[in-house]
Amino acid sequence: MSRALPPFEELVELDAEAVRSWCARALDALGREREEIDAINVYPVADGDTGTNLYLTAEAAHQAVEAVFAASAPDTAETVRAMAHGALLGARGNSGTILSQLLRGMAGVLAQGGDGDHLARALAEAASAARKAVAHPVEGTILTVAAAAAAAAACGAGGGLVDVARKAHEGARSALTATPGQLDVLERAGVVDAGGRGLVTVLGALLETVTGQAPAPAATAPPAFLPREDCPAEDGPAYEVIYLLEAEDAAVELLTSRLDALGESLVVVGGDGLWNVHVHVDDAGAAVEAGIEAGRPHRIRITHFAADADSSGRRAERAQRAVVAVVPGEGLAGLCAEAGATTVRTRPGEPPAGDELLDAIRRAHAREVVLLPNDTDLRQAAAAAAERARAEGIRVALIPTRAAVQGIAALAVHEPGRRFDEDVVAMTAAAGATRYAELAVAERQSFTSAGVCQAGDVLGLIEGDVAVIGKDLHQTARTVLDRMLSAGGELVTLVVADDAPPGLAPDLEAHVRRGYLAVDTTTYHAGTGAPPLLIGVE
Repeated sequence: MSRALPPFEELVELDAEAVRSWCARALDALGREREEIDAINVYPVADGDTGTNLYLTAEAAHQAVEAVFAASAPDTAETVRAMAHGALLGARGNSGTILSQLLRGMAGVLAQGGDGDHLARALAEAASAARKAVAHPVEGTILTVAAAAAAAAACGAGGGLVDVARKAHEGARSALTATPGQLDVLERAGVVDAGGRGLVTVLGALLETVTGQAPAPAATAPPAFLPREDCPAEDGPAYEVIYLLEAEDAAVELLTSRLDALGESLVVVGGDGLWNVHVHVDDAGAAVEAGIEAGRPHRIRITHFAADADSSGRRAERAQRAVVAVVPGEGLAGLCAEAGATTVRTRPGEPPAGDELLDAIRRAHAREVVLLPNDTDLRQAAAAAAERARAEGIRVALIPTRAAVQGIAALAVHEPGRRFDEDVVAMTAAAGATRYAELAVAERQSFTSAGVCQAGDVLGLIEGDVAVIGKDLHQTARTVLDRMLSAGGELVTLVVADDAPPGLAPDLEAHVRRGYLAVDTTTYHAGTGAPPLLIGVE
C-alpha cells in the first residue's frame, strides 16, 4: 500500500530555493502556454512571437539562477539578482524586455526580505520601473496588468506571503480580461494582450510556488481576422533593433531621447552600467550608431519585419520548429529534405564552417531549431552557430550526433507537434541508441588502434576508432557488422555511396538475414561525396 505524501506547507517567505523553484515553474508554464500566447500577439507588432520571447527571457533567468546554485549555496539576495541579471542579458522582444525590468524591480526589494510585505513592495517597484522604462506607455498592455497586480498585492500586505501572491495573481487576471476594452487593436482581434497574458502566467507560477497548487490558466481565444489596413505590423517601422549596451546613466538618457525620435516601441531597461535596448525603427543603422555614441553595444540583433511577409504583403508565419542536418552525399541530403530537414552538405576534406551552419538555421525560418551536426569534429562549430542563433531570438537545441546514421535515427522520431523539450529528448534518445560505423580506404601507411595499415587497405571504424583492417570492402563490412551485432540490435541501417563496389548492399542485407533472424535492415543511397559505407545499429 502506497504511503500518502505529506501535505504541502505554504511558504511564509521567499528564500533562495523558492526563487529557484519559481524560475523553473515560470519557464515550464510559459513553455506550455507559449503557442497560445504567440497566437494572440497582435500588439505592438502582429509578429506572433510574444510567447516565444517571454519563454526565452524566462529561460535566460532560469539558467542564470541554476548557474549560481551550481557554483555555491546562494542566499536569497544572490538568487534574485542572478534571476534579474539573466533576464536582462537574455531579454527578447518588447514584452521580454519589459519582463526583465519587472524582475529587476522585484529583485531590488526581495533581496532585502521575502515575506508578504516585501513581495507587495517588490511588485509595486516592478510596475513602476517597467513603466518608466517604456518611452510611451500604453494602457491595455503588460504595463497595465503589472500595475493591477501591484495594486491588488498592496491590499493583501500584512496578510502574509500567500495572501499577497494570490491577490497579485487575481488582480493581474482581472486586468488582463479588461485589456480589449483599453486597446482598439485587441478588441478588433477579439483577444487579450499577449504580454499581459504572459505576466499572468509568471505570477501564476509564483502562486504555485508558495501554495503548492497551480492556478487555472488564463483563458485565451484565437485572434479574429484583422483587415489588412488594421494590422499594425504593416504601417509601422521596418526593423526591430535590440542590443545590450554598456554605458553610463547620463549617456543612456541622451540615447533614449535620440531613439525616441527615430522610432517607436522604445524600451530601455537595466542599470549599473548595463542596459538592454529595444526599438522599432526604419533606419536600423542609425539606431545602432546611437548606441555606439552612448557606449559599447553588443549582441546586436536586427530583424527586418518585411522579410517575414509573403507576396501579398501580409506577414508570413514562421514555422514553429525545424531540423537542420549536416549530411555527406546528395542522396542523404535529398532523404533528409524529404523528411522536412534543412540540410548542409559536407564536402570531402572540407567540413562546413560555423557561418554555413548559422545560415542554415536562418534559412529554416523557424522559432525552434534542432541542430544535428552528425560529425564529432563539427561539435565546436555547431555550438558556436547555435549560440549566435540564440542571440537572434531563435531557440536552438544541439543534439551531439556523431554520424549521419545517428542523425537519420533522430530525424525518424521527430514530431513537430510535440513540445520542444519532449521532441529533443526523444530525438536525443534515438541518436544515443544508435551505434555507428564507417568504412573508408586508407590513403597512406599509418598506425591505428587495430595495427598498422597500408595505403589502399579497407578500414572499419566503429564509434570513430579503427577496429578492423582488411583488403576487401565486402568482407571488412561483414566483419564490422558481426562485431556490432554481437552486442545486440534490432535494426541495421546501411548508407551506401554511389562509388561503393557493386552489390555491396544486397550482400550485407543477405548476411544479416542469414545470421540474425530478428534484425531488420534498411538501406539508403548516399549519392556522391560520401564514405563508401556507413552503418548504424539500433
